[in-house]
Amino acid sequence: MEAFSIKRTIRLSESLLMAGYGIIFLFMLLHDWVPLGSLNDVSAVMADRSAKELLVVTAIGVGQVLLLIGLILLFIGKRYPLWAKLWLVIHPSFIFGGALIAWWIPYLFGIGAQERAPRYQEMFGSTHSFLPVMNGMVPNTIHFIFHATLLLSIILTIYIFLTDRKKAEQHQGITS
Repeated sequence: MEAFSIKRTIRLSESLLMAGYGIIFLFMLLHDWVPLGSLNDVSAVMADRSAKELLVVTAIGVGQVLLLIGLILLFIGKRYPLWAKLWLVIHPSFIFGGALIAWWIPYLFGIGAQERAPRYQEMFGSTHSFLPVMNGMVPNTIHFIFHATLLLSIILTIYIFLTDRKKAEQHQGITS
């Protein structure tokens, strides 16, 4: 029976990646539904979107994060196959690209800000933010935390995959 067991050596970077996706999961699950003090304004979001629309958006967001967490858990501490490496970099990069288009490009460069600023002001205007208003809008703190955690998770994933080969080579050197 022992011959069939696969030893997993979970690295700190993989634990940090799981923690990052845990934070992202909680964000996706809670930020539109549960009042979190000055971090969100649930009533303002619900005034802008129907409950059905919020349920769909939440389900899609939560589903995507659960898929990423599931893939990580499947291979954590082991060598990730190429398809999993590609999925775990490309998928969250597209999510991050959406955050750039929705928040950071309008905020930093004004592109699309005229269309987004009034709606964002209604939904997020009473929430906490620490950045200055630019181009009529400002990313609030909870979205900043989400975006920063997502970016760090992408960077951690790339780091894990770049150092995966070194780990395998070191392991082969020990066992041969």
